[in-house]
Amino acid sequence: MRLVRPGDTVISYADGHVKGIGLAKTYCYTSPRPDEFGHIGEVWEAIGWRVDVHFVPAVRTIRPRNMLGEIGQLIGMKHSPLGPDGNGRQAVYLAAISDLLANLIRRAVGIKAEPPHVEERGKSNDVEIELPGVEEWERIERQRIENSTIPETERVALIRARLGQGRFKENVSRIETFCRLTRVSNPVHLIASHIKPWRESSNEERLAGGNGLLLTPSIDHLFDRGFISFEDSGEALISPVSDLDSLSRMGVNTETPARVGGFNSDQLYFLKHHRTSIFLAGVEG
Repeated sequence: MRLVRPGDTVISYADGHVKGIGLAKTYCYTSPRPDEFGHIGEVWEAIGWRVDVHFVPAVRTIRPRNMLGEIGQLIGMKHSPLGPDGNGRQAVYLAAISDLLANLIRRAVGIKAEPPHVEERGKSNDVEIELPGVEEWERIERQRIENSTIPETERVALIRARLGQGRFKENVSRIETFCRLTRVSNPVHLIASHIKPWRESSNEERLAGGNGLLLTPSIDHLFDRGFISFEDSGEALISPVSDLDSLSRMGVNTETPARVGGFNSDQLYFLKHHRTSIFLAGVEG
């Protein structure tokens, strides 16, 4: 999931059939488990990753196991979504396949559109514009706070914390005094960025100074979307799916990872969550 980029081809396979071809509209981001999963989804974590995809139904559905003569040499390898017999592997939810196999399947289902080349991704209309899952999740959380019995001043503080302002920024400012990457220190130009996202945090975590960093708006965006993160040692991490040119223009050294200093114990706790759940690390698990 964390390797998906806008413009990537996604093949819909269910009940032994390929039923559609889609283009990814977003990078992955955290999202609650869909209610539609019912009791089957209970084996998964309550919060997982989501990628928004625009699917086009297949002109004709196909069974990969009936195409072994064409695709046999392209399946069955480690981490393949299909076994050597052409049947799907139940333990595999999303897996990469070769461009050759994708093109064979695309032609077989009657969809001619080719995916953009790697160097063209992000330069076409297939670019991330909005994250509907995040907007809906945060709206629900705001409504939950507004409808709660929490004192009004506390409700206001919790809602303002989502924007990196108010009491949360004051709490973070007791620990942080400048943006770790750009070194900007004027608080007017800094946002208190949650390490563990506001939408995922408890009310206590939403206001905890140790769950924040002071960042300039562009760095806050990169950190919030998982394009950058930090090691416990203070070394900056850059996601393999990041647009390096854009990061450079935003003030990130993409050639030599910056060392941004140490973190306190609370920040280390939340940074572990950021690296494993938010950072687009391009690894499984």
